[in-house]
Amino acid sequence: MSRTVTVALGDRSYPILIEAGVLARAGEQLAPLARGRRMAIVSDENIRPHLATLQAALDAAGIESEAIVLPPGEGTKSWSQLAALCDRLLELGVERGDHVLALGGGVIGDLVGFACAILKRGCGFVQVPTTLLAQVDSSVGGKTAINTRAGKNLIGAFHQPSLVLIDPTVLDTLPPREMRAGYAEVVKYGLIDDAPFFAWCEANGEALLAGDAAAREYAIAHAVAAKARIVAADEHETNGMRALLNLGHTFGHALEAETGYSQRLLHGEGVAAGCALAFAFSAAQGLCGTEDAARVAAHFRNVGLPDGLAATGIAASGATLVAHMRHDKKMAAGTLPFLLARGIGATYLDRTVDLSAVETFLDTQGR
Repeated sequence: MSRTVTVALGDRSYPILIEAGVLARAGEQLAPLARGRRMAIVSDENIRPHLATLQAALDAAGIESEAIVLPPGEGTKSWSQLAALCDRLLELGVERGDHVLALGGGVIGDLVGFACAILKRGCGFVQVPTTLLAQVDSSVGGKTAINTRAGKNLIGAFHQPSLVLIDPTVLDTLPPREMRAGYAEVVKYGLIDDAPFFAWCEANGEALLAGDAAAREYAIAHAVAAKARIVAADEHETNGMRALLNLGHTFGHALEAETGYSQRLLHGEGVAAGCALAFAFSAAQGLCGTEDAARVAAHFRNVGLPDGLAATGIAASGATLVAHMRHDKKMAAGTLPFLLARGIGATYLDRTVDLSAVETFLDTQGR
C-alpha cells in the first residue's frame, strides 16, 4: 500500500511517500528532481546494501549518481565532517538547483540537510531515511544541525527537503536495538496529544518491533501525519506548537550529553527515558496522576526501552544533568521551557519550571 502525506508549507510544500519497496523504484520519483544531471548520494558505511539498491534504481531511470560514504555514528555530525562533505559536494559541481540524496538515519539526514542549507546559500535535498527514528521524526520538518562540544544540534538551520521517500521494508535489516530506539519517537506522538494512539502502541508495539509489516506501516504513516500537521502550523518553532515535538528531549539530551553522545545511550533510548522522566516529574508536581506516569514507564519497560534515569545506568547527580540542560538551545533569559503533562495525550509547554526542583527530582530518580 502506498500512502502520501503532504507537509503544507505553501510554495515549499513537499510530499512524504510511504511505500514498501519504494527504494528499489526511487528512480521514477527522483527523475523530475534530477533534471538529467548526476545526483550525489550521501550515506554511511552501515547501509551499503541500501546504497546499492538506490544506485541501481537511479541507473535504471538513466540517472547517473556519485556516492559519498561517511563513518557511522553521532560523531559524524561534526564541524570536520560538515566541511569535508561541503568540499566534496563542491568538487562534484553541485548546483543550487540540484538535489542531494540523504540516505541513512538521523545523523546523515541532519548533516546532509545542513550542508545543503549552506552550500551555495541553499541547494535542494531529498530525505531517504533508513531507520525508524529517521522515518518518523528527523526526516520530516526541515530541522538540520551538527553537534558541538557545548551540546547537541546547536549549530544548524531550518531547511526543508523537497521530497521524503520512506520504505518500511528497509527496517528489516535494522538491528533490534535501533528499532526500539526509533520506536520511542513513535510512542511520543501518542503522549503529546493522541491518547488513543498511545493505547494503540500499548496493544501493538511489541508486534511492530517483532516485524509486523502492517503495524510498522500504520505507525509510520500515523506519526508522519502528526508531525506534518505540527510542522505546517509552526515551522520555525515560534508559537509553541512545534515545541511539543521535543517531549522527552530536554531530559534525554542531558542524558546523552552525560554519555558523550556515545553508543552507551542511543538518542531514542534517551527520548524514552526522557518521556518517562517528564511524566514522573509532572506527577511529582501534581500535574498528572501517578497512574499515568506508571503507565508510560511500564510501556517503555515492556518493549525493552529505559523507563527512567535508573534504567539508563547513568549515575550522574541532578546538578550534573541540569548543568547539561543549561546548554540547551531553547534556553532563554535564564529559563528553560519544559514539556510537561496533565495526562497521557495532554502535553503542554511550561516556561516557569524551577531548575532547582528538577535537580532535586533527578536526585530521587537515579536510585
